[in-house]
Amino acid sequence: MALGGLIALLAIGYPLAGWIGSAIPVNRDWREPATGVTIMVETNGTHTGIIVPIVSPQKDWRETFPSAAQPRADGQYPTHLAIGWGEREVFLHVATWGDLSPATALRIAFTGGDALVRVGHYVRPAPAESYRPVTLTPAQYARLVAAIEAALPAPPPGLPREILRGTYAPDAYYESRGTYTLLHTCNSWVGETLAAAGIKMGWWTPFAGGVMKWIKEPEPA
Repeated sequence: MALGGLIALLAIGYPLAGWIGSAIPVNRDWREPATGVTIMVETNGTHTGIIVPIVSPQKDWRETFPSAAQPRADGQYPTHLAIGWGEREVFLHVATWGDLSPATALRIAFTGGDALVRVGHYVRPAPAESYRPVTLTPAQYARLVAAIEAALPAPPPGLPREILRGTYAPDAYYESRGTYTLLHTCNSWVGETLAAAGIKMGWWTPFAGGVMKWIKEPEPA
């Protein structure tokens, strides 16, 4: 009975808390500048990520993520990276939600799991409903860079970061600080990272919708 009550509380209370938390704005006075560094916020409906140019005056991501300097499977070199955060076992061993075992789901729900940073490699991504551009001032982008790098432990002295490969071959994965929990999810990490840059964002965004509702869709071409 106690377990059933806890599961019911999670099923009802957790989404409600997520909706409320994502509706509370931080950086409420932020206004998007007319010029600056353009990033994107992406979503697949479940996960969100932050798309950044590989090279800008503020940052060359090839210095942080070795995979950014490698050609993709199609032979093209990426121009942008999609950076996300999530649970280690899911990233490395769970290809689809149907492959997520009940034991793993319960472990993540109740005790959490080690985290990894996920990096996708894009060539000139076009704005769309699921790829929403946002312009930052150079100072705001520098803060975004610092927030992303804060999630990464230092690599071994004199060596590049190790590239891990998971179930989705085009992506690279890197060791990360932190623990994935129901309170600190892939989407809340994105929300917190964007908020650290100064963007108007929800206070707690455990779901993809809680992040994306703060990022306007691009105008039709």
